[in-house]
Amino acid sequence: MNHLTVAATDPVASSDMDAAASSDMDAEALSDMDAEALARRWAYAIVDAGHAPENAARMLEFVRGLVGRLADALVAEPFVAEPGRRVGAELIGADITGSETLGRTIEVLGAGLGRPGDDRQPRLLGALAEGFTHALCQRTLAAQEEIRTSAVACAGADSALRDTEARFRAVFAGSAFGIGIADLDGRLVDVNATLAEMTGYTRDELCGRPVADVVHPTEAAAVAGLFAELSGQQRDRVRADQRLCRRDGQVLWAHLAASLIRDERGEPQLAVVMVEDVTDRHQLQLGLRHQALHDPLTGLPNRTLLFDRLYELFDPAATDDRVAVCYIDLDGFKAVNDSFGHDVGDELLVAVAHRLHECVSRAGHLVARMGGDEFVILVHDYKATSDVVALAEAVLDALAEPVGAGGHRLSVSASIGIVDRTCGTTTPTELMRAADITLYWAKADGKGKWALFDSERTDREVARYELSASMPGALERGEFLLEYQPLVLCGGETVIGAEALVRWRHPRLGLLSPDRFVGLAEETGMIVPLGLWVLEEACRQGRGWRDLAGDAAPLISVNLAVRQAQEPGLVGDVAAILERTGLEPAYLQLELTESAVIGPGHEPIAALTKLADMGVRIAIDDFGTGYSNLTYLRTLPVQAIKLAGSFVDGLRTEGRRPGHADLAGERMVATLVQLAHALDLTVTAEGMETRMQADRLRAVGCDSGQGFFYAHPGPPEQITEMISSG
Repeated sequence: MNHLTVAATDPVASSDMDAAASSDMDAEALSDMDAEALARRWAYAIVDAGHAPENAARMLEFVRGLVGRLADALVAEPFVAEPGRRVGAELIGADITGSETLGRTIEVLGAGLGRPGDDRQPRLLGALAEGFTHALCQRTLAAQEEIRTSAVACAGADSALRDTEARFRAVFAGSAFGIGIADLDGRLVDVNATLAEMTGYTRDELCGRPVADVVHPTEAAAVAGLFAELSGQQRDRVRADQRLCRRDGQVLWAHLAASLIRDERGEPQLAVVMVEDVTDRHQLQLGLRHQALHDPLTGLPNRTLLFDRLYELFDPAATDDRVAVCYIDLDGFKAVNDSFGHDVGDELLVAVAHRLHECVSRAGHLVARMGGDEFVILVHDYKATSDVVALAEAVLDALAEPVGAGGHRLSVSASIGIVDRTCGTTTPTELMRAADITLYWAKADGKGKWALFDSERTDREVARYELSASMPGALERGEFLLEYQPLVLCGGETVIGAEALVRWRHPRLGLLSPDRFVGLAEETGMIVPLGLWVLEEACRQGRGWRDLAGDAAPLISVNLAVRQAQEPGLVGDVAAILERTGLEPAYLQLELTESAVIGPGHEPIAALTKLADMGVRIAIDDFGTGYSNLTYLRTLPVQAIKLAGSFVDGLRTEGRRPGHADLAGERMVATLVQLAHALDLTVTAEGMETRMQADRLRAVGCDSGQGFFYAHPGPPEQITEMISSG
């Protein structure tokens, strides 16, 4: 069964058809009935064109196999167009000739071999036309050789042209090709009726004229040069595609093939010129090429033509020549399709394409549709980056006016990524990749804006990606480690807890702090396995301190990310880790931010309630940076809060008047501590760095502190020494 998609009579490309959907559709094999229907349409079209020696039944038998081969080629991976060329040549081999036949073939197959979303179909049909034309040219040359051989035989019998004319007439009088006999200077001495009809001149008007007189003025010199090569015996045969000018001024495309005729002594006498009118095929190939290089919905150039132009600009360019691209993506286009339907989405894309073309075409720039709702403007011949930025702003202004589509007035905005590079520092592929990255920045920074490529930002993004990609392997290889920072009782210098802080001992970048990789872990989901590893390692260390110090051992405080708090298996995971490590729940404290606990959704609260029922302490980390609503704390399973460092930082300096403390800041902290104590919550102050802060926090009743004043994060031995020293 052949892989074949039969398209509708007038297919319209869907505005959001992506490559994956197209591939899935093409991969489905249709029934034999579908393939048979296409074969029948093709066979009858060929017979109706009148250029086939067979009847419809025999023609159907012939084209069945061709349909299957074309359909298979359309979905083959990797795609190659060569099967199309072979099918075109086989049509000529079966005496199926004529430009009308080729046109009907392309029409039927173009409607029947549907593959929306890429350029495979026009490329395959273009190859078919090429194979057809090439085989027909070879057939022309064979006919020319037959005429040349006849002419040589006649010249051997009688060298005078008037004695051979009768013999020649029988050979070329009924030919479907235009045939002319020319002297070595390229002047016509005889022509057949077909050539006269083709050019619109009479035989008498053509005889005596140089062949170059009937070709297009811009190509006359080239034709004269070909005859010079023949007369100089540099070549025996020449051929070329040239434009001919008819007597009425119309221009037609023709394939010219000229061969020398030598006498019995081998001396050149005349030249046979065969002329084939290939105007229809030329126009057909132009149409197929246009179809292959332009978007069927908007009529704009497609990504293939865009890259062709890019390579054209880069090939002859000096290293300091500049090329820029503006990569455009419509904001919220999917919502248009979902709300109003694909037909309205298509109308919107056509209107946007028209505005983009009007905006840039006057400046000579190319705008192409890349697919979906993405467009690219190729900019060259400009003076400075500011010119490209001005163009991007003009595009945003042009799209600001609402667009009429499907009876609706739709507001449109777009994000644009701008890349301006010298040709010597990049390639077309790298240029487009940079533009794609910059477009992502524009969308991330806020829609309806443009962003300019920044190589340093790219390096940072690449570094982030490399870290993200290597994180799973790093966890398996044991590259992560824990450091601990003590929580100290205010006024007593007693270690009551230790916060576990993860580090990454990267083999190339050295020791990385959490701010370099925890955010990436949260984005990729690696925070879940990494968090479980941190929790187990910390609990194992906590068990060791319990064995060392007994009831005086510090509790272990572990940060819990939002993603971890939302995991359905959180309670079971914590319980299993506590069981494996032997640490009692009362010696484990889990720290969460306010947004993780008080934000939307009830899953974290339910899990934290179960953990609290098990005896695990729950603490709000960085309190004061989120909701800061103590009312919520009355209903939450929370035992402690950790004041954000911003509150504590205000206590390290004097107030507005020299020699006086910041009493307002101190009152604020005191109020928070009193309210927390009223809710039976303990309070830990983070970021404590000076003796002044420690004294003032102790004075307002803060329970414990954490910061550089007591100790920097360090190995577990640091906590062990502090415990042992009492």
